[in-house]
Amino acid sequence: MMTPPLPPRLFPSAAEEAAHANTPSASAQTEHPAYRLAFQDDDFLLRADLRPVRFQLELLKPELLLAEAGIDATFVFYGSARIPSPEEAPLRLAAAKTPREKAIAERLAAKAHYYVVARELAKLVSTCTVDEKRCFTVCSGGGPSIMEAANRGAADVGAPSVGLNIVLPHEQMPNPYVTPGLSFQFHYFALRKMHFLLRAKAVAVFPGGFGTFDEFFELLTLVQTGKVAPLPILLYGRDYWNRVVDFEALVEEGVVAESDLALFHFVETAEEGWAIVRDHYGL
Repeated sequence: MMTPPLPPRLFPSAAEEAAHANTPSASAQTEHPAYRLAFQDDDFLLRADLRPVRFQLELLKPELLLAEAGIDATFVFYGSARIPSPEEAPLRLAAAKTPREKAIAERLAAKAHYYVVARELAKLVSTCTVDEKRCFTVCSGGGPSIMEAANRGAADVGAPSVGLNIVLPHEQMPNPYVTPGLSFQFHYFALRKMHFLLRAKAVAVFPGGFGTFDEFFELLTLVQTGKVAPLPILLYGRDYWNRVVDFEALVEEGVVAESDLALFHFVETAEEGWAIVRDHYGL
């Protein structure tokens, strides 16, 4: 005599309950917002009191989806959202009207080669395998410029890549090269920065502004203080970084140690940066 199969669960799923809860008979009670299921009540979830819950959700959603996609090691790209690609640079120059605008456009155009470098580095990263398993998955902020170049390089070789977008006052759409199922949007900068580093095994930092400074210096602080294990940190553009940050002055002033300047490597080419990562991991 065959034993009847046991039911998979005793309780209906949240999805089943939610569907049922949305079709109550109309009454003063059921039509009041208080009657909504808590997890379906946007007004409730967006209350200031629920900020800790929203923190948890922004941490949990990408974590679960990245784990389900089998992504456990990322190669992170930081850099400006304003550096043009080589194709865009002439258009930016032509659009400049004042002498100051022209000077800035020329400086940005001079950095357009970093778009090419980031794209080439992403290709090298994405084609590295050990025992038929991809060593790294490219991860960027999901936006334009250097971020686009990174995701584009991965797409060039048919590899997936991650994009971590952030809601900003002006529209920021994911660049078209991010893998759709690995494209995430954040409200909280802090949670976004956590996801940049939770799986990071190497980081490439290209010329950038406040956002890039924030990400780069937080990473240095985490490694310096032992919160993050040492990893390859590639700093692209020695001339740029030495112009905007006087690293030696920090040492001379005694606010950082000489050894702290060894936390990162100045590099210029994709091959140079990739060689440092390969050597670090013995690839």
